[in-house]
Amino acid sequence: MTSLEAEHRDPKRRVLKTIFGFDDFRPGQEEAMDILLSDRHLLMVMPTGSGKSLCFQVPALVLGGLTVVVSPLVALMQDQVAALKLAGVAADAINSSQSRDDNVAAWQRAARGETRLLYMAPERLMTERMLGALAKLPMKLIAIDEAHCISQWGPAFRPEYEALTRLCDVFPGVTIAALTATADESTRADIAQKLFADDVETLVMGFDRPNIRLTVEPKKDSKKQLLTFVKARPGASGIVYCLSRKRTEGIASFLDEHGVAALPYHAGMMKEAREANQNRFMTEPGVVMVATIAFGMGIDKPDVRYVLHADLPGSLEAYYQEVGRAGRDGEPAEAVMLFGLNDIRTRRMFIDEEQSSEDRKRREHQRLNALLAYCEAPECRRQLLLTYFGEEAAPCGNCDVCLDPTATIDGTADAMKILATIHLTGQLFGAVHIVDVLRGNETEKVLTNRHQHSAAFGTGASRRREEWQSLIRQLVGGGFLLIDISGYGGLRISAKGRALMEGSETFRYRPLSASIARKEKRAKAIKDADLSHAETSLLDALKQLRSRLAKQRRVPAYVVFSDRTLIDMAQKSPRNAYEFGEVHGVGEAKQREFGTLFLDAIREHREA
Repeated sequence: MTSLEAEHRDPKRRVLKTIFGFDDFRPGQEEAMDILLSDRHLLMVMPTGSGKSLCFQVPALVLGGLTVVVSPLVALMQDQVAALKLAGVAADAINSSQSRDDNVAAWQRAARGETRLLYMAPERLMTERMLGALAKLPMKLIAIDEAHCISQWGPAFRPEYEALTRLCDVFPGVTIAALTATADESTRADIAQKLFADDVETLVMGFDRPNIRLTVEPKKDSKKQLLTFVKARPGASGIVYCLSRKRTEGIASFLDEHGVAALPYHAGMMKEAREANQNRFMTEPGVVMVATIAFGMGIDKPDVRYVLHADLPGSLEAYYQEVGRAGRDGEPAEAVMLFGLNDIRTRRMFIDEEQSSEDRKRREHQRLNALLAYCEAPECRRQLLLTYFGEEAAPCGNCDVCLDPTATIDGTADAMKILATIHLTGQLFGAVHIVDVLRGNETEKVLTNRHQHSAAFGTGASRRREEWQSLIRQLVGGGFLLIDISGYGGLRISAKGRALMEGSETFRYRPLSASIARKEKRAKAIKDADLSHAETSLLDALKQLRSRLAKQRRVPAYVVFSDRTLIDMAQKSPRNAYEFGEVHGVGEAKQREFGTLFLDAIREHREA
């Protein structure tokens, strides 16, 4: 059969060619379209840049009637509507960036049956007035873009998306497509249950973007590292992600001062300034966008040659989505992450301060642990990344670990201790508890579960907590352990881990990174003069509290806490018992006796 005959017999191929100008489907597209055209709901996971939008746009045009597309961002709506109009498709959007007259006109065109695809934000769609009006129209399809935002188990949950879970009940005869590039197994299961009551076809097309080289570097002088990287790629478009608005502005200015065409982008900027910077990035070659995560969703610039994370992203899902903005043209691209210890503390603080349930906070901490395992991967990074999303892969040959392997040490004996401890405690507990059992710490949790009587108790007393934590992360990274993110974050032994326990696998690891060793060495030599003004002020308050406690107990001040401990405390400014326990010189007994007092003093100083 000729391609012309195929187009004639298959309406979706005819639309693909005549409207969009493509001769054939990309992997997964035809299967997704066939599911929708046979009136079955679809949950589709497809890598960024693989053509998700066509999966619902083509069926919308084949079916006729009206398709409503739910999109989270005005800019994303506008771009897709503009592209469809250029292709001759009757598309419209109703959103807050348009005047009331424009929105009314768009609605009237839809009501007259002139519109094939109508884009709306979830909060506008899910008003009773809009739902009632749409019920009177011949609606054939609802497409939900960025569907991972529905799931509270996902890292990008948006409350306004949760209302979409009513759609099946409100429109029982309408087919629904939920599409995303970023959803791990637990997030997919949550979407399927909440949106479709599990009556849905799930199509996962894989997560691999083999053209993107993956690299993680320890932070040394991050600005210098960044400048060296960008300067070595003159004329290339890139995105630099930062943790805060202030850092975004600072790095953009720094690059600009050194001759790089760099622009800032964050939610705190005026809308006009953001749009102007985005337009320059999209239209001019060689522009570097320095941004928070406010930038990116729906940005379809094919020739982004690199994405560099100047700070630690929030999770592997966020990291995957952000690096997926590089190399959409299929040409070689790079994803580089600068990894520093202070970033970990900041990310934990963000999670703890989030206005959310303890359940969600616990899952977010586990997601962060999975990201740290990626950063410390002893073997192929891409393997670990794909394993996290439930996909198996061979070593990629296109990540820093594959291309430039660093020296590793045989850690099979220590790995056996960890696996034995996890097995003997029932594969229910997270890394903190497992390390406590290994080191022989009689914590309340250890005693409550009677794990002080376990054969594993104290078998790892000779190693520091940080070393055991690094080993556990690398066991996760190597696929020997799994983190139960949707449950309580317990560590479970994988098939590969069981093979290690049986003696048919070995484990090699990277020693605790040089950046950590340098940090510990610096901490030994730190002086008060190294502290910022705020840290010095806090240190003074901590010393006053220590003095009062020492007088009450009639002991020298250093017996309560040493100066070095107070300096570390002032620098870390812990916000909870977990972080307080990470301060140098804080043992379990002192944590029990003084933790609440010092945490209260730190909080009062922070709020003053």
